[in-house]
Amino acid sequence: MDNLETLKQWISESGAMVFFGGAGVSTESGIPDFRSVDGLYSQRFEYPPEEIISHSFFVKRPEYFFRFYREKMLPLGFAPNITHNTLARWEQEGKLAAVITQNIDGLHQKAGSRNVLELHGSVLRNYCTRCHKAHSAQFVKNAPGIPRCDCGGIVKPDVVLYEESLDGETLEKSIHFIANADLMIVAGTSLTVYPAAGLLRYYRGNRLVLINRDATPYDSAANLVFHTSLGEVFSKL
Repeated sequence: MDNLETLKQWISESGAMVFFGGAGVSTESGIPDFRSVDGLYSQRFEYPPEEIISHSFFVKRPEYFFRFYREKMLPLGFAPNITHNTLARWEQEGKLAAVITQNIDGLHQKAGSRNVLELHGSVLRNYCTRCHKAHSAQFVKNAPGIPRCDCGGIVKPDVVLYEESLDGETLEKSIHFIANADLMIVAGTSLTVYPAAGLLRYYRGNRLVLINRDATPYDSAANLVFHTSLGEVFSKL
């Protein structure tokens, strides 16, 4: 039996699958990733992107941060692709227990997935740093310069910047689902960003599937590995 047929069989037998995804899940919707040849980290800016999207840079130079954020990190108007749609269907069929994502674009929910754990937050949630009033992504996108609430406070996207901690409750839930998964599919991620990548060690099963164009540090630990695009695999599932 080849890898694809094995994966199909595992999916058909699953009732507690967990999908763990990174930027590569959304590239086929037209949203650039971070680490590929055309990715965010390969482009030239006045400062390294890792510095711009850090907490300290946000505090020191909010106007520059928001200029970069609006141009490069606010993916509005994109549609879910076959991977998002297939995962939503598996959840409806009772096969998929949870989607754990490093993405901040909200496309899993747009496709219909309900149990989505967003490790790095979401551009769709934005809060005033002073009064905590919620604001839309459109508000942040259209605001001139630094987006400000009626109270005068800066409106910050609910995304985890460098130097900030992941949400504890989201981490706990992710660990719970991974520890109880009967099948774990990891896709579209280089598995080099911690602590997110470290969550894989909580999986105790023997059906770990990796789908990524490039090799990852976890390839040798996986039971099935696909070095191809997600669309190539998911279009056959």
